[in-house]
Amino acid sequence: MIVTELSPRSLDSIDVDDDRDAARAWIAARYGSADPESVRLNMITSLTGSAVGADGTSETLTGGADRFILSAIRAAADAVIVGAQTVRAEGYLLPRSAALAVVTRSGSLEGLRMPDEADQPLIALCPASRAKQVKASVAHLSAEVVGLPADEPTPELVVDALRDRGLRHLVCEGGPSLARQFADSGVIDEYCITVAPALTPAEHPFLGIHNAVATELAGHLVDDEGFTYLRLRAR
Repeated sequence: MIVTELSPRSLDSIDVDDDRDAARAWIAARYGSADPESVRLNMITSLTGSAVGADGTSETLTGGADRFILSAIRAAADAVIVGAQTVRAEGYLLPRSAALAVVTRSGSLEGLRMPDEADQPLIALCPASRAKQVKASVAHLSAEVVGLPADEPTPELVVDALRDRGLRHLVCEGGPSLARQFADSGVIDEYCITVAPALTPAEHPFLGIHNAVATELAGHLVDDEGFTYLRLRAR
């Protein structure tokens, strides 16, 4: 599988199947960040704007070099932010190289898969009024529970709480509801969007934003399976 970078200055490409280590390094170089702090949104969408495939999860949309891209984005992050509903729906696996920050109201993290040796922390962020309940529900996971001073765990509060813990480079992986909240709040510095070559019903838009977001192109990759990988920097 060939991945190609499209830009006014270069038309570079790499064969992922020929040397996977070289491909990982090539992709990582294009997804690194020199900023002291950053918030990214990483999502996948079909051509029709759906966040999920036929099975109701993003797994059936993923393909091409998408997993290489996901690994590179996570490797550049201190924490991966995800909504509890997505954890339950997708059976999330704790990232290897970054903390997992789950935004929850109920505290139910059913479906979360913990590796035998989890080197990275799990953080559950919830309204302070529900912190005791959430602590009880995640006690078996050895999670740090962070009570936020509001009835709703807003993106601004989530970002501030994580940065208070020294986590500077953050990536939100959704799902769609959390992604919309982050986009509408204006906290996102860069959108990393994979467009899958699939025509699927768009009952669950990957980013149902209420207002337009001004962006500029920061990176553009394509592969020979028809996937497009965009980096859009917020203006």
